[in-house]
Order: sequence, then C-alpha cells, then structure tokens
Amino acid sequence: MKNITALAFLVIINCVYIFINPIFSQETGNNRYTFSVSPQAGLIYGQAFEYVYPNPIQRETKAELYSELKWDMKSVYYVGLQLDFKPADIMRGIDFFSSLSFKAGFPKDSGIMEDRDWMFQENSDLTRISRHINKTNSFFALDAAAGVSIPIKSIICVKSFLSGSWMHFSFTGRDGYYYYIDYNPPREGPLNGNVINYRQNWLLIAAGLEIETNVLYPFTVDLSFQISPFTYCNAMDEHILTKNINNDITSMGLFFEPKINIALNINRIAFSFDIAYRRIGKTRGKSYKKENKDYKVIDNEAGAGLSFLDTRFLVKINLF
Repeated sequence: MKNITALAFLVIINCVYIFINPIFSQETGNNRYTFSVSPQAGLIYGQAFEYVYPNPIQRETKAELYSELKWDMKSVYYVGLQLDFKPADIMRGIDFFSSLSFKAGFPKDSGIMEDRDWMFQENSDLTRISRHINKTNSFFALDAAAGVSIPIKSIICVKSFLSGSWMHFSFTGRDGYYYYIDYNPPREGPLNGNVINYRQNWLLIAAGLEIETNVLYPFTVDLSFQISPFTYCNAMDEHILTKNINNDITSMGLFFEPKINIALNINRIAFSFDIAYRRIGKTRGKSYKKENKDYKVIDNEAGAGLSFLDTRFLVKINLF
C-alpha cells in the first residue's frame, strides 16, 4: 500500500508539471502563476454512521430509526500531498486558481462501534444494543477545487469555487458484548473475534466561498465554507456471524464544511495549519440485501452519514 501511494504522488506531480510547464517557460522571468507542492500530515476525529429506516407499511417501530450503527474514528492519522496552482499575486486582479489534495490514513483501533435497534412495534423504546472495539482499516480522501479569486482593496481576497471529493472508509468491529431486551428474559453475553465489517465510499460536489487576508503578513488567514446537497454514498455492511450482507446506495444528505487556515510565509516556503469540520447528514436510498443465497431490494430503507474534525499541518513549497 505504501508503494502504491508513493507512486500515485509521483504520477500526480509529473502530470501537473507537464501541463503547466509551458506557462513558466517564458524568458521574462516574471511568472504570473505559482505552482506549489505541500506534504501534509494530520488526523481526523469523528464518526461514520449507518442507518436503517423503518418500513412505514409494515410499521416495524414507532421510532425514527429501526437501527443505527456508529463507527468511531478517534483518532485516525494520515499523510498526504497537496498541489496548488494560483496567481503569484492574488491581489493583482481577478484570476483563476485550483488545488488537488490526497490523504492516506494509517490502520489502527479507533474507538468503539455501537449498534442500537428499535424493534418494538408498539413504542419507540430501545430493544437491542451491542458494543465492539472498532478498527479503522483504511481511509483515503481525494479533494479537488477550482475557482476565481477576486481581490478587494489590497489586503482581502474573496474566492468563489466548486469542489469535488471522494472519500473511502473501512472498519471492522470485534469482541465486545450484546444485550437484547426484546427477549423474555433479556439475553446478554460477550462476543469474541470479528463481528461486523463496514465500508463507505463517498462522492460529493459542492460550492464554496473563501476569504483570504494578508493584513498580518507574513501571516495569512483563510476562512472558507462549502455546502451542497449533492452527496452519494455506496456502503457495504457484512454481518460475519449471521453471514448477512447489505449493499446500500444512498444520496442527498446535506454536506457542509467550515474551515480556518493560518499560514506563515517565508520566501518560497509556507508553514500552514488548518482545522475543518466536515459533516454529511442522513442520506437515504436502496438496500440490496443478501440473506443466505437470496438477494432482495428495499427502497428508502438504507442511510449513511459522516461527521469529523480534520486537523492538518502542511509545508508548502513554491516551485515556481
């Protein structure tokens, strides 16, 4: 996996260099644009969510949810690379900018996986709960953005942009215990070994606005916000003990992300630190269920969600 990640970084750098090199090959020596490479390291802290909605026809429960599973990511560390193409002087005039960021996380135990069910038809009381150690097996993220920067006076620049993001998470819940209230008497006991696997693949497109100021130069401060309902999630849930598999295709959860970035600029190098809060609300869609050898499709039953803080440190190196 490390070799694949390193190869991907090299391919991205070479492709971008080949594309933009003619822009900087003029003999004037006064470049209009800059291209920077930023090694990055950071952590995410939050949770991924899996939902099962009740069937309104069968009246399975009076609760809002039939089942909710929470997968902790507390914390997941990552490394990566960011590429930026932007005006050499953003305060000179209206211009174009773009960025591309790749992150790869390290596998580790990252908290608890909790599964809760509401299965009483006559009320909304909790009926089942189980808790397990959660391991984040993998985390990858690819974020791209492009837009227009508009300077206001000489110290503030407003940027309007469109962004796209792909994120992949995979988890395994192991050991722990269960407690089932819907049996008489209630059943409870320990669990050993791997119990459940889950993975999410997210795609989203968003619009954003960013404000950058150099009033404290050599420090610069950026504030940005993105929002969109255009989110898509393909998730798979594998219950190891019962051998049931759910493949869910859901969409239209509200995405938003506020972010703050502070950078110290020293000649061609900038030391940058930022914090972002990324949230995707409850999606909804189809669930393709495999029970034994049979498959069935259920509309509007499945859902997913995501919520985490992303804290990272970058060293930005201006190559041109």
